Amino acid sequence: MAGRLAGKVALISGGATGAGGAASLLFAAEGARVAVMDINAPAGEAVVAQILQAGGEAAFFHADVSQREQVEQAVAGAQAHFGPISVLFNHAGTIIVKPFLDTTDEDYDRLMDINVKSMFMVTRAVLPQMLAAGKGSIVCTASISSVAATPLEVLYCMTKGACAMLARAVAVEYRDRGIRCNAVCPGFIDTPHGQREIKALAEHGFDATVDALSVQQGRLCQPEEVAKAALFLASDDASFVNGAHLFVDNCFTAA
Repeated sequence: MAGRLAGKVALISGGATGAGGAASLLFAAEGARVAVMDINAPAGEAVVAQILQAGGEAAFFHADVSQREQVEQAVAGAQAHFGPISVLFNHAGTIIVKPFLDTTDEDYDRLMDINVKSMFMVTRAVLPQMLAAGKGSIVCTASISSVAATPLEVLYCMTKGACAMLARAVAVEYRDRGIRCNAVCPGFIDTPHGQREIKALAEHGFDATVDALSVQQGRLCQPEEVAKAALFLASDDASFVNGAHLFVDNCFTAA
């Protein structure tokens, strides 16, 4: 199958639903053999079935990305199934919306584990394969929240700032060994995750409805739009793009 990822093996964490699911479908359509890693097994298997039905190659690997043993088993399984991973889309993540003074140590640990530690562990597990091949492309999902604070999301903003810097620091350390690492930074997305965020903000009195967001980003971002940005960064079209933060927010952070 021809395409911008032809001949590549792509691992997508959080690849079952939302923008991750859209990326799984798009990367496969662009020729990648796709390893979908997610905690949601039914959704992950459904995405894989859709890819196979369309003539692509994909397999599902179950993992709670906050757990090292599960991450390492999933990465090893993907490599055994498809061969060395050449593209990594670090997308898995979640959010907690509540007043900062109501947040707990448990909230902090959960969000850091799922959003940040997961990227650390998945990247650490995949990177040796890329270094052995002398090349590889990593894309990390950060957020507008890595640079633009939102009330009631202090912990989330902290984690996404860390995700953005992880991408930049990995790029700088491994540039001369053929590795590219970039971050995609979406605005508010029309996904189950995004809708939960909007609903939770509203419950705390912060208006993040479509009408309110129209001033900042025009409309909700579609998951396929994030997937297309990630595809660009993952592909050889971005061969000289490294350590970059690509904002997919229709001017939210520019205005």
